[in-house]
Amino acid sequence: MPSISTLLFTLAACLLVYLVVGYPLLLAVYPWHHRPQIAKDPARLRLVTVLLPVYNGAGFIRQKLESILALDYPRDLLEILVISDGSTDATDTIANEFIPSGVRLLRVPRGGKAAALNAGIEQARGEILFFTDVRQRLAPDSLRHLVACLADPTVGSVTGELHIVTGDRQEEADMGLYWRYEVWARKQMTQIDSIFGATGCIYAMRRELVEPIPPDTLGDDTAFPLGAFFRGYRMILDAEAKAYDLASPLGSEFDRRMRTLAGLWQTLVRRPELLGLRDRMWLHFVSHKVGRLLLPWLALAALGSAFWLDSPWREGALGLAGVFLALAALDSLLPQRSLLKRISSPARTTLVMLAASMCSISVFLVSPQRLWKRTRVGAEKAED
Repeated sequence: MPSISTLLFTLAACLLVYLVVGYPLLLAVYPWHHRPQIAKDPARLRLVTVLLPVYNGAGFIRQKLESILALDYPRDLLEILVISDGSTDATDTIANEFIPSGVRLLRVPRGGKAAALNAGIEQARGEILFFTDVRQRLAPDSLRHLVACLADPTVGSVTGELHIVTGDRQEEADMGLYWRYEVWARKQMTQIDSIFGATGCIYAMRRELVEPIPPDTLGDDTAFPLGAFFRGYRMILDAEAKAYDLASPLGSEFDRRMRTLAGLWQTLVRRPELLGLRDRMWLHFVSHKVGRLLLPWLALAALGSAFWLDSPWREGALGLAGVFLALAALDSLLPQRSLLKRISSPARTTLVMLAASMCSISVFLVSPQRLWKRTRVGAEKAED
């Protein structure tokens, strides 16, 4: 009879394989029942309020507002609202320069992104709310594509596709590969029915479906759309609506990843119906979202139980784990053009992402606002 350690190792290893390899294959090859294609109507234009929350974003806000003003959308149907979350730099001054162009500045006490968005929504006049962040550049036709999707009566929220512009560092290429998988998975789930979260810098919703969220919410791009999802609407990806961002260093990506997954923990607590029959996409949510929270704990369970496996399984499992950890540790010492970097960098990136996932549980131990940190892109610093 197999020992408890053997059963634990087998269970953990099988779940790891399913989450990393099995579910993507299932998503790609299983003949899921697909919903009808989105009935886009480019001619149906409605009043849109652009919500741009920002905290100390002086280094990016001018470029961002110019990007918004360059959108291919009728200016008389565009309300641009900058919500300054207690900024202490030149953010407000720069935003005020755009008042003649129709930009409104709403200054609120420092309370975090969710609180700023709640304040902005109260002031919004548009039938459509367009959520964006201060750093990313928007394609001129992006808003038209999002609004066209919302002409479909089944669609409550729609997000665009974020393109990560990578440099010559291998770790940036690794994160770019991960993000391409995420976009692909969202495309697959959009065809099946619905996705579970938007890209925070480029998503839009029907105004009547947007309800205030708790001010300590870390994932507004999940919290707002899920309200519409559980009212029967779809949350979709439109790959024709594009935004562009620079890749961030691995250390900054750790912080962003930890905050994102901490927001997922919040979502699970506040939306337990995601794990029940009310969630018509529960298998995909568990496999694609909850699995990310479980990955580091499954890896630890597999590693810990491997010490009590029978030989030669013990040596094989521990040997593979040792090689993986050695490659991750060696990576920072290798030159960028090293051939070994092609495998050491993915190992290091994976280890950092697993650590971020494990640390995300700190959302239950500290104030969620403490998890907001500035994100570095290239040689610059961006805002929350």
